[in-house]
Formats: sequence, structure tokens, C-alpha cells
Amino acid sequence: MPEFALRLADVVKRHGRQPILNGISLDLAQGECVGLAGVNGAGKTTLLKCLLDLCSVDGGRITLFGADHRKPSARSELAYLPERCNPPACMNGNEYLRYLAALHGQPCGAARRAAMLAALELDPATLDRPVRQLSKGMVQKLALAGCLLLDKRLYVLDEPASGLDPQARALFKRALRHARASGAAVLMTSHALADIDELCDRIVILHDGALRFDGTADACRAHFGAADLEGAFLAAIA
Repeated sequence: MPEFALRLADVVKRHGRQPILNGISLDLAQGECVGLAGVNGAGKTTLLKCLLDLCSVDGGRITLFGADHRKPSARSELAYLPERCNPPACMNGNEYLRYLAALHGQPCGAARRAAMLAALELDPATLDRPVRQLSKGMVQKLALAGCLLLDKRLYVLDEPASGLDPQARALFKRALRHARASGAAVLMTSHALADIDELCDRIVILHDGALRFDGTADACRAHFGAADLEGAFLAAIA
């Protein structure tokens, strides 16, 4: 199997003459979890759109498991959770989970679904209610369950803990560790540096379309002479 789940090599994206991504190179190994951090407008969303082939790149190359990211077969190994996931309001939770599995051509087995709902403490009875009646936190848990239920080798998660209460955040972290234990790679964005510190093998700091740091959280603190990751982050983008 290819060594890397994801590779970005000198990726460039412009808006007119304005560079949004300026020569980004990033590797994500199989089984690795990388946290992508940056202020609003740093280029994180554009980077995700590029690797998902939702927008074209103006330079460089992106590969998924050794294949060009523009090939649908390459993206078939990827599950994506957007920052704002809005399941169809006309569906209930169970219908949404079955619908998502069907889109990916995967079974939605009752036993596996029950295990994931239990892992996130998502009440099965709640899933009989229309999505429009669920709270923001419940919708986020439903979206997480749907994403992590997909049997994929790469998970791209954009602010996955957004809207979760402390208990739900802890349960999400446990579920994510379980996915990683199965060998999946994870690229996640988060404004919560503590989550990146706890969950990720590496932190990648993106600012003004350029990579300011790529390495472990300990190496980041040491490199910038900071006592904590927040201080290191602020030094990196200064």
C-alpha cells in the first residue's frame, strides 16, 4: 500500500493575482493524525477545498494514496466532515445515516451503527426525530457518527468538535482514537489548540497562505520558546 494517505507538493491557489495558498507542501502518513491550525482567513478552507477537488489548483500536485486527487477513485477512500454539516431537514437521524452510507456504497449494519451511537452516547430514540428538531450539538454528533461509520482510510474533519459539550467532546476523542487504531489517517482543523495537542501527532500552522510550522506540539513549543502551544502559535503567526 502507498506510504502516504495524502501528499501536497508545492500547491498554489490564487484568487485573481492574490495568492491564497503559496507553495504548500504537506505529507500525511497512514495511521497519522495531523492538526491544521490557523486564524480565520489563513487558507485552511481553501486547502481542504483543493484536496477535495471542489476547486482547481493553480500549481503543484495533490495525491491521495498515491493517485491524483482529481480521480474519483482516489477520493473514494476519503470521508469528509464539513465545519457546518446540515443533514437534510426532511430526514430523521436514522434515514440520514442510511442515506450517507448508501452514497458511499457501504452497508449501514445495525450492530455497527448501534456501537457508534453508544460510543457517542447518541440516544437511538432521538434518531427517529426529524433533523430540524435536533439541537446544534445533536446534529454535530449525528454528523460525526455518519462520518466515522464510513469505513475509510482517510478522514478529513473540519472543526469536528464545534458545538459539542464537554462530555460529547470527550466521547468524540475516544471515537476518533478508535478510528486511528484501525489504521485510518486523519487531517483535522481546529481552533482548539488543546485538542490538537491531545489528539494529533503533528501540528501544521498555516498563516497568510504559507506554512509557518510543521512538527510535533513539543517541537513547536521548543522552536518558538513558548511555555504552551497557544504561545507558540501566536509566535508563529507574528
